[in-house]
Amino acid sequence: EDKIRIVLNKADMMNHQQLMRVYGAMMWSLARILQNPEVSRIYVGSFWNQPLIYEGNRELFEMEQDDLFDDLEALPRFAMVRRLNDLIKRAKAARIHSLIVSYLKSQLPMIGKDAKKKDLIKHLDVVFETVQNQYGVPAADFPDLDVMKEKLRKQDFTKFPNYDKALIAKVDKMLAEDIPRIMSLLPGEEQEKNRMGLGTIKGGVFEKVAMPYGKGIDAGIGENIWIVTRDKSKYDDIFNNLEQQNGKITGRIARDELVKSKLSNNVLGKIWRLADHDQDGLLDNEEFALAMHLIKVKCEGSQLPEELPAHLIPPSQRKED
Repeated sequence: EDKIRIVLNKADMMNHQQLMRVYGAMMWSLARILQNPEVSRIYVGSFWNQPLIYEGNRELFEMEQDDLFDDLEALPRFAMVRRLNDLIKRAKAARIHSLIVSYLKSQLPMIGKDAKKKDLIKHLDVVFETVQNQYGVPAADFPDLDVMKEKLRKQDFTKFPNYDKALIAKVDKMLAEDIPRIMSLLPGEEQEKNRMGLGTIKGGVFEKVAMPYGKGIDAGIGENIWIVTRDKSKYDDIFNNLEQQNGKITGRIARDELVKSKLSNNVLGKIWRLADHDQDGLLDNEEFALAMHLIKVKCEGSQLPEELPAHLIPPSQRKED
């Protein structure tokens, strides 16, 4: 289960009450499927670059996103720990199975082996208790009783190995000394990786850009694609039919198109100032598309900013970081 990451994606499609119900139902269902005594961690959010439908859970989604990325980023660091834990589980399983089968073989008489085998399997719980008391094995290390009975019915007890004290001692030494010594080396290895800049994953989603907003002038914040691109092909069709000078249009030509929005001259003047980002008195195809986008934002009832936000700057005019 430690290799599984559970994500409730597109949770922005639900309001608070709906999300609470779905989350609770998911927790209940997972408990039955995984049969894990511990509560499973479920990451809730909207893990794509589109605006949220319901904004009410934005703060929760941002914290969940950070937690998930931190968890994924830490996976390489815990890979060795998981492998050691698997080794410990296998070693303990091999040890307890060796003790059980060697004890079963030691209980076989010279005559009547089959009858004794059936009796031992029938009272396997007594065998487990005897082995536990004799060798001091924790009860949690023993295999499932019913599964073990079924497997033993198909085995020939006479072919089981005898109790090997030296071999068991080697396993005990590995568990008591060798594994802890290896575990003690991990912090030093982790520090060395961090010193060399190899301790974390960089790039891509791990840059943790802001979650996109979806309203008014804030639409497109945190998205990898310029928000104006969504309608740019439509704006380009208009732009290409206008009179141009070296791929740009003048204020007079632009005004004839912009006034079709029926916005006031003051508002259109502000839109022109924001769209003419390079302040050359002309609009290229990106700046014209931006002007049309700002008109759309204003006509939908949102306010225009005093300065053009960073996420609306035309891609060709953005400074390289």
